[in-house]
Amino acid sequence: MEKIRVMLADDHPSFREGLERLLREEPDIEVVGQASDGQESVSMARDIHPDVVILDVSMPKLNGVEATKQIKEVCPDTSILILSAYDNNPYVLSAIEYGADGYLLKSARFQEVITAIRAVHGGGKVLDSAVANKVFSQLSGGKVAKDAAKTTHQLHPRELEVLKVAARGLSNKEIAGELSISVFTVQTHMVNILQKLEANSRTEAVLRALKEGWLTMDDLP
Repeated sequence: MEKIRVMLADDHPSFREGLERLLREEPDIEVVGQASDGQESVSMARDIHPDVVILDVSMPKLNGVEATKQIKEVCPDTSILILSAYDNNPYVLSAIEYGADGYLLKSARFQEVITAIRAVHGGGKVLDSAVANKVFSQLSGGKVAKDAAKTTHQLHPRELEVLKVAARGLSNKEIAGELSISVFTVQTHMVNILQKLEANSRTEAVLRALKEGWLTMDDLP
């Protein structure tokens, strides 16, 4: 059986070593490296190309969000699972925007971590329920809570179609190919979507669409 090659990145040695000991008990998982800061995690990932990187958000030299971005640039096929003590919304949204495949809190049970590792390795997405509730709660307040019917009427059918495809994590070029339109047209639609939904990122726009029911979990990868 081919094992899932996992790399751990956390600035607390006791946490890394404890997690590694637990992961050793899983027959389909192998820990292939440990990094103690963000820069080391990027360098190590570049060298060993793990299947999954488990990253902390708060690390010296380079935080986990920026490390996520850089690892995805050098190892696009590596899945990244954020395992953090912080449920701060900007951390969550930025990490997902930069390519993280999952975000769990360190308070998660070990079996949840194992399930998440297998899920992101298989191409799935994982979001801690407590984090998701907080994100959706924030998005439901203030400007984002404006009349949903009015907003959907403002979005053209093509814009809704672009948003639905974007929710699967496709790049502008891939969206253009799937919908048989130009990359410039996709970019224009995305700008309009973000403005109309008053969202700061694709991730926030997708979360808003999920909350309002314009997209369903079946639309996500």
